[in-house]
Amino acid sequence: MNKVKKMLYSQKVAPYVFVLPFVVSLLIFWLYPLISGIVMSFQDISFGGSQWVGLKHYQKLASDKFFKTAVFNSVEYMLLTLLLLIPIPMMLAVLMESRLTKAKGVWKVIMYIPALTSVVISGMLFRLMFSEGDNGQMNQLMHLLGNASIPWLKAKTTGWVALLLLCMWRWTGVNMLYFISGLKSIDTSLYESADIDGANAKQKFWYVTLPLLKPTTIYVITISVYAGLSMFLESFMLWNGNSSPKNIGLTIVGYLYKRGIEKNDMGYACAVGMVLLVIALAINVVQLVATGTFKKEEK
Repeated sequence: MNKVKKMLYSQKVAPYVFVLPFVVSLLIFWLYPLISGIVMSFQDISFGGSQWVGLKHYQKLASDKFFKTAVFNSVEYMLLTLLLLIPIPMMLAVLMESRLTKAKGVWKVIMYIPALTSVVISGMLFRLMFSEGDNGQMNQLMHLLGNASIPWLKAKTTGWVALLLLCMWRWTGVNMLYFISGLKSIDTSLYESADIDGANAKQKFWYVTLPLLKPTTIYVITISVYAGLSMFLESFMLWNGNSSPKNIGLTIVGYLYKRGIEKNDMGYACAVGMVLLVIALAINVVQLVATGTFKKEEK
């Protein structure tokens, strides 16, 4: 017993003991499911067992029009969320940290509260708000403006307005806090030097704030790419299921759910998941290379 205790308190062994829970959880909850998913994507899975089918599922994906629609929707959603959830939270963070904003703590709490709300509840609320009936809040607003009711969720343009508003409502505050933490790491003496040089607010933001926020911006872009491509529950709740009109709300994860859970075709669903993983990795690697993240530092 004393030997075990002595070994655990050893400076050489202790670090490995501390990281062991993380390593074990990584192996069990990430690496093992990943390897299993790769293997299953080459199999036909049934209750009686599995059968190796090689590249059959991937060949089928190449001609699957529903999968192509799901990929197009997911990529489009990702790009639109990047355009909305990078500059807007950044501007809000700068405003929040400026002298113009009073009661900053209160505003931060208010902005972050939507992220604590369940996606299920949020989706149901927005579905009711954008209901095609006259009682929907958005249609009531249209009536006040002298316009007729709109079937919001039956057309792609108006349906995606609802979907993107839901996304912004939930995640603007979260990204804003990321950028606020990045702003706090910027040395205030740099702004003082800019003031001495006669720089105005726009010049300080462009030449001081924006370059020094680059690490935070890269991080937010990276997680936003994955979040955009893996979006599912927001669409599922907004359209009250996985069958939106003309598949305007169908995403890659939604199609994975449809094939794997609704149609019990787990092999094909795993192939969809592997393609999603490759797309997400490819986009993030490209943006990390483009932003110089992988560039070796000069000595």
